[in-house]
Amino acid sequence: MVAALLERKSVMNMGIIPNIDSVNVSLSSLEKENDVPSSKPRKKTMTSIYLKYFETAPDGKSRRCKFCGQTYSIATATGNLGRHLGSRHPGYNNPDEPVPSAAPQNNSSVLKKHHSEVKAPTLDLEHLNWLLTKWLSSSSLTPSILEDTWLLNAFKFSNPSVQIWSKVKVEGVLCEVFRSMQEDVLITLQQVSSKVAVALEFWTSYEQIYYMSVTCHWIDDSWSFQKVLLDICRIPYPCGGAEIYHALVKVLKMCNIDGKLLACTHDNSQSAMHACHKLKEDMDAHKVGPFCYIPCAAQTLNMVIEDGLRTTKQIISKVREFVIEMNASPVIMEDFMQLTTAYQEGIWRFPLDTSARWNGHYQMIDIVRKASKSMDGVVLKHEDSLGNEMLLNSAEKNAVTLVHGYLEAFYKTTNDICANNAPTVGLVLFFMDHISETIAACKDSCHYPDWLKSAAEEMFLKCSSYHDQVSNIFTYMAAILDPRIKVELIPDILNSENNLEEARNHFLRNYSTNHFSSMNNLYGASENEESGGLSFAEEIARKKRRASMTAVTDELTQYLSEPPAPITTDILEWWKVSGARYPQLSLMARDFLSMQATSVAPEELFSSKADEVDRQRFGLSISTAQSLLCVKSWTDAGIALKYRSTEIDCQRIMELAAETTVKNNTSSDKKQRLQSI
Repeated sequence: MVAALLERKSVMNMGIIPNIDSVNVSLSSLEKENDVPSSKPRKKTMTSIYLKYFETAPDGKSRRCKFCGQTYSIATATGNLGRHLGSRHPGYNNPDEPVPSAAPQNNSSVLKKHHSEVKAPTLDLEHLNWLLTKWLSSSSLTPSILEDTWLLNAFKFSNPSVQIWSKVKVEGVLCEVFRSMQEDVLITLQQVSSKVAVALEFWTSYEQIYYMSVTCHWIDDSWSFQKVLLDICRIPYPCGGAEIYHALVKVLKMCNIDGKLLACTHDNSQSAMHACHKLKEDMDAHKVGPFCYIPCAAQTLNMVIEDGLRTTKQIISKVREFVIEMNASPVIMEDFMQLTTAYQEGIWRFPLDTSARWNGHYQMIDIVRKASKSMDGVVLKHEDSLGNEMLLNSAEKNAVTLVHGYLEAFYKTTNDICANNAPTVGLVLFFMDHISETIAACKDSCHYPDWLKSAAEEMFLKCSSYHDQVSNIFTYMAAILDPRIKVELIPDILNSENNLEEARNHFLRNYSTNHFSSMNNLYGASENEESGGLSFAEEIARKKRRASMTAVTDELTQYLSEPPAPITTDILEWWKVSGARYPQLSLMARDFLSMQATSVAPEELFSSKADEVDRQRFGLSISTAQSLLCVKSWTDAGIALKYRSTEIDCQRIMELAAETTVKNNTSSDKKQRLQSI
């Protein structure tokens, strides 16, 4: 495939790649970066130097290299001919070199001249640069990697004619692609008919620049979850709540979704909380609509778990060193697997997770809890290379056993949240309520040691703070509209008659209005008449209309009267099917189920994937962070890669490469058969 992309001759495929004539960067030429057209005419001596190595075809439409037979159009600039000589036949662009004889002809090909000669198809080398640009964006790699000497050498080795875009050019391309795709994103947002929710993430780059990402979430008309990254913002110094607020408002206004915004999920930092509080004050003051902000459950859970692991951190570090050595040594790995089989200590899949994230931490204590004999046996057998410092004493093993039993519920919870396709506010509150009960049981138990109960005290405080922040009428409505939760599984801190009554009033005010308005508009004249002037038939009709409206307002009561759906239920499919039964309530469900329980994907916080995300973000410069991360998110969401008005179909480029390879191989085989005759 790569060989096909690096074919000798370049032919522009206008159906895939646009003819780019950017003012800032020139993308339509394969010329070198430093080639600048001269205002002075070319010297005639140079023209004669290059042309003497090429012979003109009888039809006068092309020139052929006397060394290799490469054909160029008669209109090809002599500078390009000179570059051909310099790259393919070094030294022959020197005027002191002798003129070579014409390229030797194969007699058999001359004899078979009556056979029609078909020119082998070739690919545009510029396509390679677009594939590299796609690679950079999908992997969040800085464009400076394309200036690596040995990467360039590898391409030159494959084909000296290959010219890779420079860092500056790629940055210009990415910026233009970002602007082109952003237009499609804005159009998509304007077509959203429901409320939307946003989630905020923050990080610092190697340049010590503080960034914020704003991601928009909603449920579309066909009941599918949708999300799109709105922007990557640089937060100026001092990076506080005021700076975050101004950056967030700017994004919301640019995307024109401030009137649709229902909720914002932040990362639990004080600055983000202050920014969201200021936003709520503004929205309430201008009566834009209902709005709330909630903390990230995943961040809270991660901080709670860190408190639980605090006492055993040194033991975990010791086990991690052992596992790292084992992952790197097939011999130690094989000995460990043999011992676990002999001791019946479970089946382990290598390489084991050694990340400093929650999943990696739990993997370490899981080994001690379930395979301590095998670990001891391997350490003793390989004592010369591992050292006996990795052996755990009985006190350390007992401590790990206690922590393992205590945190097992946390591990199952994070796994379920990560594996769930719809970790709604209601479902996550259900899990967090269970975590709070687990912590409270440890804190109040007489069976746990004081050091673990002390850790549980701090964990309980963090959970209580989370519940205080997240408990409001909006999260209550989001929870009861999850058919798996309803009022039966909602946490006690939220479950109250006042909340239910307020939810009912919100439904009547905001989701039955259209129904009432249409009825009033249709029958407004009759309703305003004196009751004495109404006919008997009209009185009956008015009673019927009131009954119909009462049925609409009673959708919430009817919905809550039914038992919750199983936890494994696909809630979007459930509402898609049940929308006919609850036409008005389903509109409310579409809005509130878009609220995000976490500001970050849980698997990007608890697993080793978080380290990969951090490395990518940390290494991006200010010139490319916005364009790279946005383009990656948009293409992952299915938005077409675009340069201005033209779609860059990278998949089609690869298909053409495969087709060209097959055709070239077929042409080569045919030529060999003809030559053998």
